[in-house]
Parts: sequence; C-alpha cells; structure tokens
Amino acid sequence: MVKDSVMKEGTREQVRRACAEFVSAAAALYGVRAPEVRALAARPLRVRDGGWQTELFGDYSIGNVLIRIWTRTAVRNQVTSFGTFLSTLCHEFCHHLDCQKLGFTRSPHTLGFYERAAMLYHHARGTPVKRLFWIEMPGSRWRIDWRRTNAVQNTADQILRFSARSYSGK
Repeated sequence: MVKDSVMKEGTREQVRRACAEFVSAAAALYGVRAPEVRALAARPLRVRDGGWQTELFGDYSIGNVLIRIWTRTAVRNQVTSFGTFLSTLCHEFCHHLDCQKLGFTRSPHTLGFYERAAMLYHHARGTPVKRLFWIEMPGSRWRIDWRRTNAVQNTADQILRFSARSYSGK
C-alpha cells in the first residue's frame, strides 16, 4: 500500500507500484478492473488569464483507464505530502469508479463524488470521517470549504482534549 515512507524515500517506480497495489485492492473491493497508474515527477503549473496559477495534482483518463499522479510540487520540486498525495489518488480512483462501476461517460465533481473520495481516503488512513462543508461553484459544481471543514474539526479536537484533561484531573 501507499505509505508515507515510500513517498519520502522511494523512487517514482516504488511509488507507482504502491499506488497500483492500492488501486488494485480498491478495485477488487468494488468489483471493477484496476486502472493503470503512472507516478510522474513535478506537477504541471498552469498560468491563467489574470496571472493566477494552478497546479495539477493528478488526473484520470476515461479512454485509457489511466490515473496519472504527480509526486512533487510544481514550484519547489518538493515531495508531495502523504495526505495530499493519498487524497489525490483516492480522488482519481473515484473518477475511475464513477465510469467503471456506475457507467458514467464523464465524472463530474458532485457532492456525492467528494463524499465517496473522502470515505475512501479516511478508510485507507484509518482516520475518522470528518464532516465536509461545501461552497457552490458556477455550473452546478461544488468544492470543499476547507477553512470551515478544518475549523470545525479543530474545534472538535480541542473539545476532546479539554474533556480528556477534565476527566483525568489535569
């Protein structure tokens, strides 16, 4: 499986094999064929009108049944953090799942899509699922409001730590 140590110390081929093992296990769980996986170097950086930039973390090719995932940041060429990398892999696998299991000819970023990707991510990490907050985008699209999502999670963590201290008498 994809592990933090493989991300930090492994070659791109070792990362690719770990990703292929992960998507093969997920594909078997859902009863679909596994996509091919390519682990690539630094993310592509796209400069848009107005000067703003975006990085491509990964993508899924429906026609080629292929996940491409980038292992390094675009500007500093640093190894992508494990959480970001695994989240991207789960995201791209869910595009594959939409097409292979649900028969979609395209895989839009719907609320259900993001919820499926989050469930797979938290299952893979063995972490509790957090409630996601949403921002509606043009064209009936959605994106996660990370500020609110993380704020609620941080507040919940603080309450749990305070409760644990209160019960332990510290």
